[in-house]
Amino acid sequence: MDVIVVGGGLMGAASTFFLARRGLRVTLIERNRVGSGATVASFGNIRRSGRYLPQLPLAHRSLALWREAEKLLGRDVEFRATGHLRLIFTEKGLNEMRSFSEAARPWGLDLEELGPKEVQNRFPGLGPTAIGASFSPRDGSGNPRLIAPAFADAARRLGAEIVEETTVESIGKTPHGFEVRTSKGLYSSPILLNTAGAWGARIAEQFSEPVPIVAKGPQMGVTEPLPHRVLPVVGVWGHDHGGGYLRQVERGNIVFGGGAERTDVSLDSGHAKADPARLPGQLRALLPLLPALANVSVIRTWSGCEGYVADGLPVIGQSTTTEGLYHAFGFCGHGFQLGPGVGDVMAEFIATGQTQIPLKDFRIGRFSPVGQASS
Repeated sequence: MDVIVVGGGLMGAASTFFLARRGLRVTLIERNRVGSGATVASFGNIRRSGRYLPQLPLAHRSLALWREAEKLLGRDVEFRATGHLRLIFTEKGLNEMRSFSEAARPWGLDLEELGPKEVQNRFPGLGPTAIGASFSPRDGSGNPRLIAPAFADAARRLGAEIVEETTVESIGKTPHGFEVRTSKGLYSSPILLNTAGAWGARIAEQFSEPVPIVAKGPQMGVTEPLPHRVLPVVGVWGHDHGGGYLRQVERGNIVFGGGAERTDVSLDSGHAKADPARLPGQLRALLPLLPALANVSVIRTWSGCEGYVADGLPVIGQSTTTEGLYHAFGFCGHGFQLGPGVGDVMAEFIATGQTQIPLKDFRIGRFSPVGQASS
């Protein structure tokens, strides 16, 4: 075995696929089912607007892979380039959008600025009180329930071993690499990739790499089907209305999130639950985006365990303490779009020792005294 990947969310499944595609022998170990953690809790947003600017090269690379996903994986993962519309309701939001738009242009992202009349003409029924919006036409959405299993199945066809419903009992360093003892046996390899999501910091800590992280659960929901009228993914600038967001799937249901605080999650159990008491306030916060939500039924709510790093940025790259150890975790609720790109970049980094995608800002050493001093 060349590489062990611990954690079968989108990051782990994508990494396993791209590693196997490069000819490496890979084993993916997942405590539950592939894609059943933070990935399945995702809203499915594939956006580049509003991102941390040095993250945009990774986001661009990932978007290119999303566009190829059906061909790459042999199945439709419901990527739809319907565009990403971010509404503006306040001067604060307008200033934030314009500042980001100007700063993002050199990073390869051009946003359209829309006035209120343009919003209503192009997207009737959305944001009737909005004072403007940005629109990114190449972005869109994908299906969180399909993407990680699709990567895992494609990796399996390339020879990767996918081990699910397996408890990791211990991870040890040996002169030859790593030994991962699990409820289904012992696995060893010279390289270990930590894609364990909110649990990733626990693995990193075993190798003297502390990461300040907390586990939170988003409040997600879906309505009954409505007449189809919303094509783009819809969000807001300036965290107006609690930073709510929504999209309409082809069947007509409205998938929504934001507009409510995330719940605390215990990593011991890993179980995240949506809080029904927060649902009325969440829906009220979403009404300015789509007033038609006032008279619909919510048919399901859910949550999932996401890892939020203290500085709001993920951990991506090589260990600073342990040869052969790599990390890709802590995506702070905005990793869905990045998933394919992260997998491709980690496979490139592990296989070749380098990547053209800038990862410096995401290095794990930024939390150590030495890493902070050198930043």
